[in-house]
Amino acid sequence: MVVDHRFDQLRQIRSGLAFLTYPLQRIADFPVTAAHWLQETTSSREQLLQENARLRAENLKAHGELQKLESLRAENLRLRNLLDASYKVGDRLLIAELSAVDLDPYRQQVVINKGASSGVFVGQAVLDANAVMGQVVQTTPFSATVLLITDPSHAIPVQVLRNGLRTIAVGSGRINELSLPYLPTNSDIRVGDKLVTSGLGGKFPPGYPVATVTRIDRSPDNAFARITATPTAHLDRSREVLLVWSVPSPPPSRQPAEARP
Repeated sequence: MVVDHRFDQLRQIRSGLAFLTYPLQRIADFPVTAAHWLQETTSSREQLLQENARLRAENLKAHGELQKLESLRAENLRLRNLLDASYKVGDRLLIAELSAVDLDPYRQQVVINKGASSGVFVGQAVLDANAVMGQVVQTTPFSATVLLITDPSHAIPVQVLRNGLRTIAVGSGRINELSLPYLPTNSDIRVGDKLVTSGLGGKFPPGYPVATVTRIDRSPDNAFARITATPTAHLDRSREVLLVWSVPSPPPSRQPAEARP
């Protein structure tokens, strides 16, 4: 020990012994090292699982908020279109929202959330942001039933916007189709003609868009042409509707009679 301490003569021997005993040290330290590695691995896995669960929850919440945002954006667009339509109509109006849809395949009806307490009455015209949808056929204090123009029992007086030709559009029972069964084969009507309310019958004010002619069949064997049209209103998609009151024109004012001499 004195020689090794004074003259450093055993360094090589000590290095050789350390090299030979290193595997024994690694084997002796293995339980402690393995325990530390296992603890760190388990802790890291738990942290990753917690982080994964948190991110998954945040992702789900973000997707839910995004869906709500899209719904609000679509609703905002529909209300903006209704507001634009109300300025175009110019009559007294009330905005209502659909609360139920009649699932009977033989009836084309919807229920709205405005009723007699809001002034809604039977026979009142109902529009969406684009055109005529139908008319009120039943009211309760807080709701009303609207018969759509495509119902087989519904008929609406219309006229061709291009030339003023008058006829009646009848519901076909299909949500995207109207029939014009009362026009002779020689009538001046074309595919693409716009149909608007004529105002006859007093149910619908004149000038509201109704449909566009899509097919004309002039068979020489029939006295009347077979004409179909597609409604302009989005009958299967609209959520908000307009209830219309026609504003009667004021009577002409009478001029005061001139004083007789």
